[in-house]
Amino acid sequence: MSITIPRYLVSFNAKHVPHYFADVLILGGGLAGLRAAMAVGDGQSVVVVTKEKIEQSNSNYAQGGIAGVMNSEDRFEDHIADTQRAGGTLCDEAIVEMVVCEAPKRIQELIEWGARFDKEAGELMLGREGGHSARRVVHALGDATGHEIMRAVIARVHSEEHVQVWEDTFILDLLTHEGACRGAIVWNARHGKTLIWAKQTILCTGGAGQVYRETTNPPLATGDGYAAAYRAGAELRDMEFMQFHPTVLYIAGSSRSLISEAMRGEGARLIDKNGHCFMADYDDRLELAPRDVVSQAIVNQMEKTRHPNVYLDLSHLDAQHVRNRFPGISAACLEFGIDIVTDRIPVRPGAHYMIGGVTVDAQGQTTLPGLWAAGEVTSSGLHGANRLASNSLLEGLVFGAHAGEDAARAALQVADDFRALSLETPQRDVSSEPLDLADVLNSLKSLMWRSAGVRRNAERLTDAAETIDGWCRYALFRQLQDPSGWELQNMLILSRIIIQAASAREESRGVHLRADYPQLDEQRWQRHLVYQRAAS
Repeated sequence: MSITIPRYLVSFNAKHVPHYFADVLILGGGLAGLRAAMAVGDGQSVVVVTKEKIEQSNSNYAQGGIAGVMNSEDRFEDHIADTQRAGGTLCDEAIVEMVVCEAPKRIQELIEWGARFDKEAGELMLGREGGHSARRVVHALGDATGHEIMRAVIARVHSEEHVQVWEDTFILDLLTHEGACRGAIVWNARHGKTLIWAKQTILCTGGAGQVYRETTNPPLATGDGYAAAYRAGAELRDMEFMQFHPTVLYIAGSSRSLISEAMRGEGARLIDKNGHCFMADYDDRLELAPRDVVSQAIVNQMEKTRHPNVYLDLSHLDAQHVRNRFPGISAACLEFGIDIVTDRIPVRPGAHYMIGGVTVDAQGQTTLPGLWAAGEVTSSGLHGANRLASNSLLEGLVFGAHAGEDAARAALQVADDFRALSLETPQRDVSSEPLDLADVLNSLKSLMWRSAGVRRNAERLTDAAETIDGWCRYALFRQLQDPSGWELQNMLILSRIIIQAASAREESRGVHLRADYPQLDEQRWQRHLVYQRAAS
């Protein structure tokens, strides 16, 4: 990048702040982080740091479910093939096979821990979503799978006496010493800055949808983990691949709500403002095409009709079944006077899931010794260039378990001696000149939506890079005082990396659509793009 990225978000003096010590530190309290915590034996101390209350994570808001081969009518080979078909040749075949084959075991664990999945006649109800060749999506409470899973997992974690959960605590940076990660510096309103020294650290901070104006993600998804890992010297990979969910409730002036892909799995149709069922014009799989195909079709149709959205139509389906299957979505739409069984639901794409992230191997180990990672913050090779629906919670479970188990084993090999650790941090700008955080944030989110959204081209990406570089030069070296400022600094770093990666990949692949390079180019671009800052 053409800008300098400071090593730490804040200045601190290690002699003047509290220190805490743990065997394993887990940054993030979503499904991946909590599954990692449960993989660490009770003979070791575990600290889980969450940005807000433990119930507030992207995992909690997942609607659709978890994909897995759960009956004799389905096959592992088919789930593997569907995943690779969606993600293309950037999928890691070994990783795909590993995750798919572990799915039944991981789902059964959740059931044993108390997760109540929807059943019919005593058997799990299995839904179908875009890109899947069979019904294999386990769901709960109709359309509130994430909420039910997290309820069960949170209760389980709270029963583990060796696991502490620090809520409402912001992760400022990873600590490094002699080329290895040794914990993190965190902040909360009660104690200010605290250094948490750990034998092994697991990064599970989730996604980054808030860098875009239109997103399904909750406000906490500001990409803090990606930025912290980059500053510490860990490798990031595939950062051009942000998945846009095709169907986000679009009511001008309101917050955006996800309209689950499971609706299309149950037979909902996409229509334009004229009532035309347009998916047949784009793909033989119609509404059940992969998300990249559907998102691009919707954008094309919005341009054709000069209308700000398209619509989901369920009026031809059984009304009682629709209400029972989608109670949460029904309630959300009713707040705007929309009855999902009779009225058209206005939808358009929104940023949903970051496919790229911190590079990890099959065990969740990153390129930075002492640092592991799991969940959306990673680039594991499972998703390739386009995530198959309902594979994300599954990835968090599998890699959370692997990272937790292996980090715990690695921690056992580290002595209980932190005396050799020392830190020196550079001085930061303490300029008193005011910085309108809200103005920069809104401008950044709008710029990212225009320039690095569903469609990209060189001219817009170049202009965006220059604009963000300017913001970075006067914002990144400031000594900001609270999470709103630190989030903005993280989002600037992350957005700049996304722009750089999207500019570099001169082809269209999966969720990355370059209008000026509309074709897939396997000869030049069947490879990963990686970004890394020199470690301190």
